[in-house]
Amino acid sequence: MAIRIAEEWLHSCSGCEIAILNTGEALLELLNKVNFVHIPILIDHKYYGQLGDGEELTIPEAEIGLISGGVANEEHIEVLLEMRKKCKVLIALGPCATHGGLPSLINLWGMEEGLKEYYSTPTTDICTVPDEIVPRPLDHVYAVDEKVEVDMLLPGCPPNPALIIEVLTALIEGRDPAIPAKSVCDTCPTQREGKGGVTKVRRFVQNAQYDPDKPIEEMRCLLEQGLLCMGPVTVAGCASGAGRGAPSCISARVPCRGCFGPVRREGNQMLDMMNALASNGIDYKSVVDRRSLLRFSGSHGLQRKLPVRKTTGE
Repeated sequence: MAIRIAEEWLHSCSGCEIAILNTGEALLELLNKVNFVHIPILIDHKYYGQLGDGEELTIPEAEIGLISGGVANEEHIEVLLEMRKKCKVLIALGPCATHGGLPSLINLWGMEEGLKEYYSTPTTDICTVPDEIVPRPLDHVYAVDEKVEVDMLLPGCPPNPALIIEVLTALIEGRDPAIPAKSVCDTCPTQREGKGGVTKVRRFVQNAQYDPDKPIEEMRCLLEQGLLCMGPVTVAGCASGAGRGAPSCISARVPCRGCFGPVRREGNQMLDMMNALASNGIDYKSVVDRRSLLRFSGSHGLQRKLPVRKTTGE
């Protein structure tokens, strides 16, 4: 009997779904063992029945559930609860689901104030957040595991297609999946020479120093060059598997941006990165916007609402 898989997306961009399709031939082989009973990017399966005559939102039962995106409105809550109810194993797919992702940046202002800020125009007298016909927004963006129990986290913006196949194959075969647990730094082949006199973070408006004719193994560590590389505090996986080369951003000679989220599930990438800078002799105060280090992991109360600055009038 084929293993049933259900997939859903919430507050996301569909990049995770494209990553599923990017598994290519491996997906075709997997289809001999599984049956996707619900996946919006491929199947036109209606929540309320194909004719829309159902009274309750329903998703078919499945052994494995994949869910991408954060939780930002009441519809997301309803879909998420149904997925948790119908799926024996629920996997949070991508950083929006695991740690809030880029959408959680709005938590700096709160959902209501953030929406008003972005949708107000000089010609708008009153800008209110809609709560009729469209789903009512929540107070801020949540990670999936803040609302339901999650069995596994599969990070990456987008997730590595090879890791998606590994996780699904492992679950089908009844074994533990081989998911990277080390940091990007632990898998990075660049040269580390220790503290080299760099005391401040350089803005990434200048290229890293390297010889394009030489292999990446001969390039010096980007953090030691003063570039804000988040490799020390980001879990590996963008170049998983033997022989897959250096981490993706490093392969392009640019710093890691942190898109796979913290090494530890409950880790704080901003705080941990400040410690990493200090251990390399770099002044953490030279980071212009420290909160931006939580760009992919701002849920779980980490990306808090900015305090209102008091202004003095004349």
